[in-house]
Amino acid sequence: MPRQQVEEPFKINQKITAREVRLVGDNVEQGVYPIDQARKMAQDQNLDLVEISPTATPPVCRVIDYSKFKYEQKKKTRELKAKQTKVVLKEIRFGPNTDEHDFAFKVKHAQEFLREGAKIKSYVHFVGRSIVFKERGEILLLKFAQALEDLAKVEQLPKLEGKRMFLYLAPKAAAVVKPTAKPATSDAKPEKKAPKPAEAADKAPEAAPASTDAE
Repeated sequence: MPRQQVEEPFKINQKITAREVRLVGDNVEQGVYPIDQARKMAQDQNLDLVEISPTATPPVCRVIDYSKFKYEQKKKTRELKAKQTKVVLKEIRFGPNTDEHDFAFKVKHAQEFLREGAKIKSYVHFVGRSIVFKERGEILLLKFAQALEDLAKVEQLPKLEGKRMFLYLAPKAAAVVKPTAKPATSDAKPEKKAPKPAEAADKAPEAAPASTDAE
């Protein structure tokens, strides 16, 4: 079975159908040229005529090495993908009657998540008739956001959806702590320095004076 031919992302050389094109780049005199003249200018430099903006009037082309151009485009795409980080979303659940101890415990966990770069989806879950206390849930979530204001910014204020009221928080850029490598430790003990000559002289015992009595 013959291999399926991959369609090129850009039109080049004879595949460019426009009657005239606008040439840009440092290796040509920029301007609008008939397509045949533009192709000849590319051939004279042993390069390709590449249509980089087909929707412009007239289409914009460059005279370049197409193989090298494709390689650079793929390289840029890979670099962009590498820079894109996966966003982690952590959930923190409250009840409308959450006590202070449990609240402080959840704030502590949220602080750890935010320092790691995660987003927070916190919500109050109303069960049965507790939905009548939705104002209490809103106050609780706003208090939660205030407790984390040094580390987080509010992406969505408390909003009731069904039996749950949601609050979304995102970490501030300065709050994210990157892991750092621990400094290498050495088991070797520092060598003791020898005392300076002056110090040694000071510590030497004084000699007894010689007797001068004659018989």
